[in-house]
Amino acid sequence: TGIKISSSDMTYDLGNCHRIVVLGAPRVGKTNILRRFMGKDFEESYEPTIEDFHRKLFHIGGEAYQVDLLDAASERDFPAKRRLSILTGDIFLLVFSLDDRESLSEACELLSEIKAAKAKLLKLKQPVRVPVIVCGNKGDLDSERVVRRPDVGKILGEDISFFETSAKTGTGLDAMFRALASLGGLPHETSPSRHQVIPILTYRSLYVGQRGRRGSRTRVLSAPCAAVDPLARRPSFNSDLQLVLGSSTKHNKPEKCQIQ
Repeated sequence: TGIKISSSDMTYDLGNCHRIVVLGAPRVGKTNILRRFMGKDFEESYEPTIEDFHRKLFHIGGEAYQVDLLDAASERDFPAKRRLSILTGDIFLLVFSLDDRESLSEACELLSEIKAAKAKLLKLKQPVRVPVIVCGNKGDLDSERVVRRPDVGKILGEDISFFETSAKTGTGLDAMFRALASLGGLPHETSPSRHQVIPILTYRSLYVGQRGRRGSRTRVLSAPCAAVDPLARRPSFNSDLQLVLGSSTKHNKPEKCQIQ
């Protein structure tokens, strides 16, 4: 059944564990997009994010899934740390603001950095395809808009998966979340509108109930559900580094640290 990893008292197939890395310029709405994914309301006030790490646990079709979300905003000025976050990411969400052309330019630079880092990790000379969704946020500020859809294609390429959203009104978020799941190999039920959110203790009891008394919770488990792990913390620098080094040695002998 594959390699197993543990999260608290839960055990998951490694193939069912995904890390979504959210990148973008400051004040483009990354935190509120993450809040929406976690089932929370839009927050009007703005406070600069140092680091945001969330973990959402899913039970879909009898399978357990773990999705980690990382918004490492403070790493913007620390290239080595940002590179490590990129190397450990499975799926990427690049966010810019439709009322800020410079934030689109930064998203373009980040896209190039992601592709280069992943190609170097796999030691590939040709460009590598990486699961990336680009999100043009603040679509509700139409009168202040300076970026149009054709601009995105010219700067990022016509083949990029691009969505216009508003974290404030919720417009476009469901389609974007479903595309993010599909591109990353996750069930579409991981999109917030397609599962029921339950308390973490209820989630764990369902899991234990399924394993310990087969069939005893079938009715409840038949519907996709998810819980937020309130005690989740980002893995340590050393843990992430070991993950990167392990990935690189699957393909070639290690030459040097990939985050340099």
